[in-house]
This record gives sequence, C-alpha cells and structure tokens, in this order.
Amino acid sequence: MASKLPWTTPKVQTLYTTSSVGRLIAEYLDAGGQMLQMREGVLGHGDVLLYDDAGKLKTYVIREVAINEWSSGHKVRGYNRMPEKYRALLDKQR
Repeated sequence: MASKLPWTTPKVQTLYTTSSVGRLIAEYLDAGGQMLQMREGVLGHGDVLLYDDAGKLKTYVIREVAINEWSSGHKVRGYNRMPEKYRALLDKQR
C-alpha cells in the first residue's frame, strides 16, 4: 500500500549569505540598475528590490529570512519583467 503513494520532493529555496547578496547589489548598481529597500534588515540587507527602468536588466527581489536568533539568510528571486505588485510599490514611492 505504501508503494502506491505519490511521493514528491519538496522545493528547496537556496539561501544566500550577506556577502554574496552584497556583491549582487554592487554589481547590479554598477551595471546601471537601481535599488529600493522595502524593509530594513535586522542581521542582513532586509527586503530589497533591484530594478532597471530601461528594462535591460532583470528585476531581483531579495528577502531576508531568519534562520535562528543570531543568523539570517537571503532568498533571491529574479524576474525578466517586473511583477505588477512591485511596479505599484515603485509608483507609490515616487
């Protein structure tokens, strides 16, 4: 009976260190992109939106995730086109 259960492996999100996210932000800004800090971080960079108004670069959303009381990691997600949720946030900030 147990062999007929559909087993799936859960999707695992990669967590990045503060230094690797810092390098991503620096390289993105050097390439002509812009940065919006959506939420200030506790141990890392917090929630950051990397975007390019010209549309030549990908849009990146970086979220800080608490691992335990004294360390955190960052989830990084890239988009070819900026999602409307973040476009509305940028329009609200301007």
